[in-house]
Amino acid sequence: MNPSKQKTKRETKQVKARWQPVWFVVLAGSSAAASALECPPFIPASSVQVSDVPKGWHAFIGSPLYLHEAAPMSGPPEQMGELSDFKQTNAKDTWTNTYKLDGKFAEGKWLACRYGESGQVTLSKRLEDNIQHCVFTYRKGEHVGQTGITIICR
Repeated sequence: MNPSKQKTKRETKQVKARWQPVWFVVLAGSSAAASALECPPFIPASSVQVSDVPKGWHAFIGSPLYLHEAAPMSGPPEQMGELSDFKQTNAKDTWTNTYKLDGKFAEGKWLACRYGESGQVTLSKRLEDNIQHCVFTYRKGEHVGQTGITIICR
């Protein structure tokens, strides 16, 4: 390989890091400018705290919690408003869930980003009320339990 074209380990990591963020794009109309929000790709280990451990035990958090799944919800996540009406399609390396959000949402429409292999921690954000449709495209992440997710809503 030509030395001038070889990538250093640091450059390779930078390229990989570009695929880790999860983008949430809101499209109000075909001529409107897109507004992007980003679900964090992980929750740092330093942000995770364990309290009330049994006497004599010590807690240690050795790695971050990686993004594992994301979905729209009816109301904030603590209300457990999981949406079950979606269309799923599968491709070679990805799978896509498409949600219609055109009904009534008394507590609003929310985006829930779940972290840890079983979604133990959720970060959430209220969506704009005029959003009618969201497409979530998932792909296997770089780390165990991590999922790369692209989210497009209109």
